[in-house]
Amino acid sequence: MAIYAGRGGRCDATGIGGAGVRDALRAGLVTITGAGGDAIDAYLAHPIDGPPTGGVVVIHHMPGWDAATKEITRRFAAWGYAAICPNLHHRDAPGADPDDAAAASRAAGGVPDERMLGDVGAAVEHLRGLGSSNGKVATIGYCSGGRQSVLAGCRLPVDAAVNCYGAFVLSAPPSALGIDWDPIGDALVDLRCPVLGLFGDEDKNPTPEEVAELDRILTEHGKEHEFHSYPDAGHGFFAVDRPSYRPVAAVDGWAKVRDFFGRHLS
Repeated sequence: MAIYAGRGGRCDATGIGGAGVRDALRAGLVTITGAGGDAIDAYLAHPIDGPPTGGVVVIHHMPGWDAATKEITRRFAAWGYAAICPNLHHRDAPGADPDDAAAASRAAGGVPDERMLGDVGAAVEHLRGLGSSNGKVATIGYCSGGRQSVLAGCRLPVDAAVNCYGAFVLSAPPSALGIDWDPIGDALVDLRCPVLGLFGDEDKNPTPEEVAELDRILTEHGKEHEFHSYPDAGHGFFAVDRPSYRPVAAVDGWAKVRDFFGRHLS
């Protein structure tokens, strides 16, 4: 079902990246052709009017393709971007609620990297195919999606990538977690776009030491990136529906995301 809100508003002169918000949005479910030619669900939100704009692929966290992630997708549409969030757990439990689908995905070893890249790549091309597209697309991911956003930046033709406290970039998940992922440190030499990283100093996955090592490796490879870490914040500090929410870190983090996209997607 599509959602319509308000009358057409105006942001800054470009329609993106400024302080304004688009009032007229359209949001709802679409079907895209993901990895292996599979039809999967995705949630698309975009402004109804305005000038050509960039696109954002939202990569959901391990808990799944949930209401909170769809709200984030609508946030980017209100900023003036077309945004899409593919359901990476679609094949594991079609039609299931996010918790059950996430559990099924974990039971199967997590979303394989190549399948994720196929699904996210399809989402990138869907955004570029919209009549309102200016051709530029970024990825942003949270938790497991942060790691996947970085990998997308290494392997897919995207213009920017945001990593929100993504773990297991440089190390494999512990066996108890049941996720069959390899580290992706070797892929960082092929990073093809700027990266914004947002982390909490109290996080255990990734730890501040792991963030510092990732910063060192990207610097050594000459890759454009900017990292910001927040004291008194841990994993999931953007999540308004969880005890981990830290408003000071989240508000500043959202401002940094908006500035980053304003610079790389306009």
